[in-house]
Amino acid sequence: MSLPGAPIDGLHAHARSVQPRTVTLRRALHRHPELGLDLPRTRDAVVAALADLPVQVHLGRSVSSVVAVLEGHRPGPTILLRGDMDALPMPEDTGLPFASEVAGAMHACGHDTHVAMLASAAKVLADRRDELGGRVVFMFQPGEEGFHGARYMIEEGLLDRSGPAGRPDAAYALHISATLPSGEVHARPGPLMAAADTIKVTVNGRGGHASAPHDALDPVPAAAAMVGALQTAVTRRVDTHQPVVLTIAHIVAGTTTNVIPETAYLEGTLRSLSETARATMYEEIRRVCRYTALAHGCTAEVEIEPGYPVTVNDSAAVDQVTELAGDVLGHDNVATMPAPIMGAEDFSYVLAEVPGALAFLGGCPPGVDPALAPPNHSNRVVFDEEAMAAGVAVYAGLALGAR
Repeated sequence: MSLPGAPIDGLHAHARSVQPRTVTLRRALHRHPELGLDLPRTRDAVVAALADLPVQVHLGRSVSSVVAVLEGHRPGPTILLRGDMDALPMPEDTGLPFASEVAGAMHACGHDTHVAMLASAAKVLADRRDELGGRVVFMFQPGEEGFHGARYMIEEGLLDRSGPAGRPDAAYALHISATLPSGEVHARPGPLMAAADTIKVTVNGRGGHASAPHDALDPVPAAAAMVGALQTAVTRRVDTHQPVVLTIAHIVAGTTTNVIPETAYLEGTLRSLSETARATMYEEIRRVCRYTALAHGCTAEVEIEPGYPVTVNDSAAVDQVTELAGDVLGHDNVATMPAPIMGAEDFSYVLAEVPGALAFLGGCPPGVDPALAPPNHSNRVVFDEEAMAAGVAVYAGLALGAR
């Protein structure tokens, strides 16, 4: 919880004063997005942005991560603040003057804003170092978009007592959203985002001429039947109070119109908000695919690749975020989310080890209805850069107000 009279006066104004620094870094990153776990240009830009600050910088060994540690002037807790750095493999069609110059890569999820906000929060906190107790760990991580970057950083000792700054007492992250009003902070306690697993199914039959299906074992009807059977399994085998989404999004079979193929392939995603529902669906997916294939005279090989776990916010940490954000930004700019969302986040790995919270920061452009704005992961998504000052202030406030 915040200390009475915590040193947050003027924090939003302070964040606005470093806005040119924030925007410059954000636009540089936006022009040159990098994918996955190897982000050398982004890493170097982060290191350069921190070069004039009194922080200890540690570079990742196996991935392009950056950990910076700022020591306060009095004893206190260790607070971890996360900003993810990677982009998405997609074209950009925003028409922005600082649009991506890298073909097939775009910062469509706002990670460039996360990095810029976190780096500027480090600047604000360095300016207020005499007000800071304990230490702040700035976690700049690659590979959030499906590459388990946070897990790699944890495996390298990020959260260990013998790590760069010792074991964190709390961990926080902000994620910008183009479909929330600019400058608002939205959060909720408990499950916030889903676990995400990948499903891959190979249906094996026997090929033949399309005019004589009785002489073959056609895997296509078996694969088609699996899609419906899997949806039925969700509605009939999982408690309705434990949300699950199962989507088969990729089906491949055959090469031409008059050939029955030997194999058919299904791929999709499983999203769940509890380990109980997740385990139930693992079993059901294997069972349904196996026996549906057998009913058609075929066989099925099922592979489930575990993805990110459920992102679970600590209740006390959410209270800290919402109270602090209300004090800094105005309580009208803070909202409790009515329900989790079924997207996934690898900050879940951190929150499984350290009490903390992830919150959403509104970044809808001015004059645009948030309900109609191109969302994150759209090739046309645009974020209001003014919202970054709010994010910088919240990040800095979470460190300054901790005890």
